[in-house]
Amino acid sequence: MIVDALVQVPALRSKLRRDLRINRDQPDLKAVATLLLSPDDDVVQAGLRLAERLGRQDDTRRTLRKRHQAKIDDLRGRLETARGRHEHAHRALQSAKGALADAEKRAEELDTQAAALQRRLHDPRILASTLLAALQRVPDAADGGPETRDPRNLRAETQERTEPPFLLAAQAAGIAPEALATALQAIVTPSRPVPAPPRVTVSGERHLRVHPLGGADEIGGSCMLIEAGGTRLLVDAGLRPGDPALPPRDIDQALAGAVHAVVVTHAHTDHCGYVPALVERLPDLRILATPETTELMPRMWADSAKLMSERERLHRRWGADSEVLYRRDAVEAAVQRCEEVPFGVVRRIGDLTVELFPAGHILGAAGVVVQAGGQRVVITGDISGFRQETVDGYSVPDSAREADLLVMESTCCAEDHDSRETRVRDLVRAIEEVYTAGGRVLIPAFALGRAQELAMIMRRHLPHVPVLLDGMAADVTSSFERITADRSAPLHILGGGVSRAQRPDDLDLFTSGVVITTSGMLTGGPAVQWAARILPEPRSALFLSGYQDEESPGARLLRLVEEQTSYLSMNDHGVEKDIPLRARIEMMRLSAHADRRGLLDVADEVGAREVMLVHGLRHRQRDFAKVLEVRGHSPATTGRWGGE
Repeated sequence: MIVDALVQVPALRSKLRRDLRINRDQPDLKAVATLLLSPDDDVVQAGLRLAERLGRQDDTRRTLRKRHQAKIDDLRGRLETARGRHEHAHRALQSAKGALADAEKRAEELDTQAAALQRRLHDPRILASTLLAALQRVPDAADGGPETRDPRNLRAETQERTEPPFLLAAQAAGIAPEALATALQAIVTPSRPVPAPPRVTVSGERHLRVHPLGGADEIGGSCMLIEAGGTRLLVDAGLRPGDPALPPRDIDQALAGAVHAVVVTHAHTDHCGYVPALVERLPDLRILATPETTELMPRMWADSAKLMSERERLHRRWGADSEVLYRRDAVEAAVQRCEEVPFGVVRRIGDLTVELFPAGHILGAAGVVVQAGGQRVVITGDISGFRQETVDGYSVPDSAREADLLVMESTCCAEDHDSRETRVRDLVRAIEEVYTAGGRVLIPAFALGRAQELAMIMRRHLPHVPVLLDGMAADVTSSFERITADRSAPLHILGGGVSRAQRPDDLDLFTSGVVITTSGMLTGGPAVQWAARILPEPRSALFLSGYQDEESPGARLLRLVEEQTSYLSMNDHGVEKDIPLRARIEMMRLSAHADRRGLLDVADEVGAREVMLVHGLRHRQRDFAKVLEVRGHSPATTGRWGGE
């Protein structure tokens, strides 16, 4: 309407020309006003056409700008999507690499065990030893449930005993059992040509001499040297925990002379972890252990060799020196030297005889009775008297009673534990609370024994709670099931709510339930990866279930909780991580060691003339020795025992 008025009313244009004031810094506006306010109508019409054209050009430019901006926004969106996909693919690739590395390590360990077992199958000495052990093993009695699976009860009085296969085989062959045993033993330890003796021979007296070389007043690196006549025998040869793991403290004293055999009480690395290194230095070394321990040790040795190699590679990357104690070939050689010895069967080693008896603790754990020259020494190894889900308590044989010396572990000699039932009930209640609140529970556990015990507790008391077994704990669990498959009460651990973890997916997808994984002290392994995700979650929990070395991350975590520190620094494959501490953190002790009262029961039941304490802390041993003395036992010094 205004434009029409300007075109049709020249007087209006004239008035606007006189009154309109345009600033000097607006030349374009002044040019448009001059055209539209001209007294000449043709000029006004031309100005309008020009303004219309310029307007259309402005509209076109605005439209083009909008289109270009839309294209730019679209390209930016596509770029962000591509970046997100690339980051996701990169994370997936890294996870796949990690899973592949884990699979390769596991394959290497299995390959090591398979190669060693293949060599065992072609070794007549090993086959004879295995056959002898199988024939001498007493068949299991009928199982009446967990309440009757304690070897210290009197079930032999109420159940019919089955003849050992050894006697049946000898009867079928029409020969004396002793002859069959002698024939097989001759294959196991073939006699060697003996040179003509000199006119005068001097033989060592067969007095027993006992000398702890490791694990005397410390926990770890257990090793006991026992001598009689010309025979030298080791009971255990374990690693001392640390980074790096170390040999038994005084092992060189044993290696200064001949070592004819090592008897391994059980498959924990602090009792058996140094054996492959011994085999490298002593190729003819005999390794005696229960059938269960013989089957479990290769898995533990292979894992130790892997960890040593990883540490060596990491140190070389940073230009530091690192020496491994043994490698894969030593593990294969050690597996080939193993001899199975069932409970209650006597084996001769030179001037000594050894007999193994059930020690509880973990599957296959044994105490040892060593005899020579009318003297007897009993070594408990790690021992427990209570029934567990996977193993019964100890059973002292008649050959151990009233021995000359009892060498007894003292890990928990200063503690009086609550009953097993109470500790299990507390753990179950705590897990149920976290699970009901929608959280997840991480339980770092030792791969051998503790992990399987926890899994079976979960199956029995909390079958509705999903449970994942991760790391070496899952592999050892499969071994437990395989070892006990032909027994009257085989162990069924995997299945139901218990399954193997599938990393890396389960790290984030498993949002409620229980994760049981290595390592038990949070020193490495999958437990670190799980802790990095679970510790920052307020509704979740981390429960430590066993002994924590003072320098371990697990012990440090407990101290940080007391100090109310907000984060934990952990090392994951050489990378230091700061993990926020928001989850519930507690110690749920589920020890597989006898406490003070249990150890006193062992000492009373054996009734030895003297008692030597090992595998414990010195100040605790000193106090416990006074208790033993009050109870009528004669403490022996933790050092050399026996005649020179």
